[in-house]
Amino acid sequence: MCNILKKETGNISLFAFDKDEGLSEHTVPFDALSFIVDRKADIKTDGICNTLEVGKNIIMPANVPYALIAVEKFKRVLTMLKSK
Repeated sequence: MCNILKKETGNISLFAFDKDEGLSEHTVPFDALSFIVDRKADIKTDGICNTLEVGKNIIMPANVPYALIAVEKFKRVLTMLKSK
């Protein structure tokens, strides 16, 4: 992970995953946007699995469970917006 921007109001981070790596199901207290910048990943949000390829994005709402797995090596930019 590489933080591109980190502020009190939100973060923008770049993540890289090898094939079959991922994140187990979890929640975050803020809305987040995951934008795929290289290759492909499966992102499961609130029990629904979405396969996203380069150029696609998905919003993960605050406090809704999500997980991801790399279908192949991939990179994503995660933008998290914090609200008061």
